[in-house]
Amino acid sequence: MTVRISQTADVQKFFEEASGFDNDQGSSRMKAVVHRVLSDSIKIIEDLQISPEEFWKAVNYFNELGSRQEAGLLVAGLGLEHYLDLLMDAEDEQAGHVGGTPRTIEGPLYVAGAPLSKHEARLDDGQDPGTVLFMQGQVRDIDGKPLAGAIVDVWHANTGGTYSYFDASQSDFNLRRRIETDAEGRYRFRSIVPSGYGCPPDGPTQQLLNQLGRHGQRPAHVHFFISAPGHRHLTTQINLAGDQYLHDDFAYATRDELIAEIHFIEDPQQAAARGVSERFAEINFDFTLQPTAELNAQQRAQRVRAQEV
Repeated sequence: MTVRISQTADVQKFFEEASGFDNDQGSSRMKAVVHRVLSDSIKIIEDLQISPEEFWKAVNYFNELGSRQEAGLLVAGLGLEHYLDLLMDAEDEQAGHVGGTPRTIEGPLYVAGAPLSKHEARLDDGQDPGTVLFMQGQVRDIDGKPLAGAIVDVWHANTGGTYSYFDASQSDFNLRRRIETDAEGRYRFRSIVPSGYGCPPDGPTQQLLNQLGRHGQRPAHVHFFISAPGHRHLTTQINLAGDQYLHDDFAYATRDELIAEIHFIEDPQQAAARGVSERFAEINFDFTLQPTAELNAQQRAQRVRAQEV
């Protein structure tokens, strides 16, 4: 027999008190959020008949999640970060904000303060023997006008699927740069072809995905923040065509408009002209920004990030 007490007056009063409703201190917004979390949590406990053993297992899971710093990974894997994109897309459509390059998830691995270069940059430090990648493109407004002085903030993984700062074996800001576009809105960089990667196999995120019968793999991709005065900040990433997990990204970040064709060049003469001695790759990808007069919309969303206060 299922016992339910969540709707009784005593329990309702108890959780209102636990949420701080009986005092005029603190944050009214936080009180409302915590009360909703408590109310929904006790309904889950009752509806699904959560045992004390399951409850404390969940508490321990959150402890482990925090100790491994995988909360950002988990919200991506459960689709919550992608849901925020879908919600913002719907809000944009309702407000008439249409056109431009689609947004997609930021992920948890951005590091603020990467070196700023004019027009072009080299991202890698030369220590990874990966295939050289040349990527270039143009930043434009929705009318097709080039945006000079836009900032292309780019970061990606190495051939082992790890990121500098989070991987102590890499040099500072390896595979991370900010590039200011030229008079024609163009950016260029040299790097290496990134690898896809998976959740740490012994971590709490993969542990939960295993319980859901899901993998934790991501396709090879490159992250971007694109910004320009008078235009909406864009958080996006390109996923590389041909990857095994292109349409099976555990983080749900793939969008058809963000699939980038990557071309591998074997011709020694073309390699020599590029200053390399062997096979290399090329990607061309343009970005289109929506206009806005709102200063907040021109900035990236506020959240805790590495090296950013």
